[in-house]
Amino acid sequence: MLHAHACATKLRERGQSGAPSSTFRQGSASAAVGRMKRFTEQIARGERFEFGANWARFLTVVNDERIAAAKESLEKMLGADSLRGKTFLDIGSGSGLFSLAARLLGAAVHSFDYDPQSVACTEELKRKYLPDDTSWTIEQGSVLDQEYLSRLGAFDVVYAWGVLHHTGAMWAAMGNVVPLVKPGGRLFIAIYNDQGRASVRWRHIKKIYCSAPKILRGLILCVAFVRLWGSTILRDFLRGEPGASWRNYGTGSGRGMSLWRDLVDWVGGYPFEVARPEEVFDFYRERGFRLERLKTCGGGLGCNEFLFKKED
Repeated sequence: MLHAHACATKLRERGQSGAPSSTFRQGSASAAVGRMKRFTEQIARGERFEFGANWARFLTVVNDERIAAAKESLEKMLGADSLRGKTFLDIGSGSGLFSLAARLLGAAVHSFDYDPQSVACTEELKRKYLPDDTSWTIEQGSVLDQEYLSRLGAFDVVYAWGVLHHTGAMWAAMGNVVPLVKPGGRLFIAIYNDQGRASVRWRHIKKIYCSAPKILRGLILCVAFVRLWGSTILRDFLRGEPGASWRNYGTGSGRGMSLWRDLVDWVGGYPFEVARPEEVFDFYRERGFRLERLKTCGGGLGCNEFLFKKED
């Protein structure tokens, strides 16, 4: 098990720049300072959810079973049981779980995240499981920073699960990832489904949550839990299996996640944008990508997952 305080310790060790000392690129100091300043200001104004703080708490429940579930989800979607010899870019690495999964599958991994505490969490996961690995690089960066992205090169697999819709400029972010995919490479993204008025309501709730005092946030989370999970918990109880869905969520969801941490992420996840599946499909088709696999949320709440191949 990992501990949340390790991420906070990592964050303090970096000093004011917020840039990971072990992977710091020469010439990027001013950009890192600028990102850190913008991030802090956005949090203070209630314009951004602290994803990294949520991921730090998620690390306390990371174990071998969850790591195996994350690996399996990559294998299924990519249609491969190995990434040996491939390069993997994790955009918005969060906890670092899927960077770790890709590395364990054999890929050379580059992880970056806009949130400095998410970067610290990814570093802590690497320290715990692959401390001396030279094929896993971790940085702070933004998918909206084209200068930063231009230095990364192109990758066999570009992964951005539930990230681009939290940038505040989703379509720009979706366009920025195009040059990061090698010809013949794959783009694996997940974008929130557009539910029309329901999505508008959730956007307001998320904005209120990020601006609210801590006690009100707790109340919002409780109401959301009852709204989203109340009927499932009751059904488990009536079946004589109380808490079954809660206990099995990490493996049952296929991604190694935590039900409560996912709930907090959903309620607080702001900025928040959405798209219909056909909009995402058309966007990338026009940019030379072919859809290989699509997994939808059935028109309801959640993310639609897309696997695209960039034409040679």
